Formats: sequence, C-alpha cells, structure tokens
Amino acid sequence: MADMTAVQEGGGQFSSPPVKMLAAGLKQCKKRSGAAPSFWLERPAGGGELEVTVVWMQGRILQVRPERGMTLRLTDDSHTFTVCGADRVPKGKPCLEQGKYVMVMGTVLSCSPEPILRAVKISDLSDNPVHHSMWRYEVEDLHMNITYS
Repeated sequence: MADMTAVQEGGGQFSSPPVKMLAAGLKQCKKRSGAAPSFWLERPAGGGELEVTVVWMQGRILQVRPERGMTLRLTDDSHTFTVCGADRVPKGKPCLEQGKYVMVMGTVLSCSPEPILRAVKISDLSDNPVHHSMWRYEVEDLHMNITYS
C-alpha cells in the first residue's frame, strides 16, 4: 500500500501531509535555507514551530493569467495569494475561472510579501457554499490542536 503521507510533485517527495493555512497565517512564516528551502510557522511565546512546505489553501479566484504555466490570484478573506503552474495539475471539472471557489494543494515558493504556491492539485468547491463559510474555522481548529515541534 502506498504511503498516504507522502506527496509527489516534480520529482520531489514530502514526508508530511499538507497543512491547512490561511494566507494571512502563511505570510507570518519564516524561510530556512538548505538543500531544499523550507518554511516554518512559529507559535507565540516559544510554543514550538511547524513546517509548512506543503499547504492546503482555499479561496476565490480573483484573476487568471497565462504566465508561469497559468497563474491564479486568489483571496481567502484573510489576504490574497498567488498560485502558479495551475495548468499542469489535476483539476476535476474545469475551475480556472474568475469567481470560482477552489481548494489548492501546493508547495510554498514564498511567504512574503504575499504567499506564492506551486500547484500540486486544484479542486472546484464552488457548488457548496459551506466550504467557504467553514474554511476559517477548519484552519483555526487545526492550529489549536496540531502539535508543533
């Protein structure tokens, strides 16, 4: 049976599942250099840190641009973020349109001044408004209960 915690993308392998994040939270992450750069979210008051190299984000598409393998600009109501490589990933039904509410799983390329992801998977969630209304609560619940190292 395949290891369900590994995500394959462009030859890279990640040993942890994607972390649900809001764009405003991802902006707070710090980059660490190394053979493979990584991004870390620190809990206040020395409460540990969490690697956020692969993330799960949701948002409404504000703009679709043809550069960098189809680039999307999205908002999750906390901040805007950019997703590149959207034309090279599984999408299910067509969803790369302005106004669609989508889930994006991707690798973090940058956190500041605005988060930028390379898409690994995109799914259209527009048909059910509960996805949008509950997203902030899902992320907050995860971050209250996840173990930071």
